[in-house]
Amino acid sequence: MERPTRFEHSRFLGDKRTQLVYDLDTWTDEAAINDIVQHDVGLSFGPDSLAEARNRGYTLATPGATRRYRKPRA
Repeated sequence: MERPTRFEHSRFLGDKRTQLVYDLDTWTDEAAINDIVQHDVGLSFGPDSLAEARNRGYTLATPGATRRYRKPRA
């Protein structure tokens, strides 16, 4: 899968709505990634690692699983 232009130097892309992180090297569903970029809810991590994403409360997304939505904080 080709990486989005805004996140071309990032391996892990987080979705602020669902608190899921996507590994762009192994993820194959382009629709989910395009949805994140289109709605401007993407987040990259520094350093760009799964450990940093988990430190911020994100969970690794698994292919085929349903996406969860969290209620926004007031």
